[in-house]
Amino acid sequence: MTGIVLYGFDGSTYVRTVRMPLAEKGAHYEQVPVNVLKGERRQPEHAARHPFGKVPVLDHGGFRIIETGAVAPYLGEVLPGPSFAPDSSKDRAQMRMGMGIVDSYGHSDLVAVAGYHLFPDFIGGPDEEARKHGIVSSRRVLQELMKLRGGSAFIAVPRSVISTPPRSASSFHLPQMPTKSSRWMVSPDGGSRYRQCRATNRQRPV
Repeated sequence: MTGIVLYGFDGSTYVRTVRMPLAEKGAHYEQVPVNVLKGERRQPEHAARHPFGKVPVLDHGGFRIIETGAVAPYLGEVLPGPSFAPDSSKDRAQMRMGMGIVDSYGHSDLVAVAGYHLFPDFIGGPDEEARKHGIVSSRRVLQELMKLRGGSAFIAVPRSVISTPPRSASSFHLPQMPTKSSRWMVSPDGGSRYRQCRATNRQRPV
């Protein structure tokens, strides 16, 4: 299927979440920038796309979808290639638990920490207490994700039962949680597979 248009800018973790399955599936698409940090989400044309002024928005052959939690699974189902979801109901539930934990409890705290250092004006100014709370809460999120993973290499299913690991959960949270030793990237043209890259020696804020 063709005619994919993605609205949103690369600074958004949710837009990057959608770009990862697009890249993994090798899909061709057009990206229309909507810079939330510059207030472009309030422009009338974007308000017509998303009633709450958020990104991403996806148009696919005349069908419009909002909300990352709907867009990413849709792409996994309609685009050709390996499925992103595990086969069993239990593994799919575990995958969705991981995605839900990050979305409900992780994202806002991670943004509070990143915003303190990178875009304080956008979040209402530097807030040291919010930063400290964000670090504590983010650690709790990571601990719960590690509990879900257990001794497996993946959150949803052990490596031994699959040839290609399901990536829905990892695609959902990797754009939001860079580590000190690596980062996950999608090329600007959206056509390459996401890959692990060495981080620079530049000190990251903690």
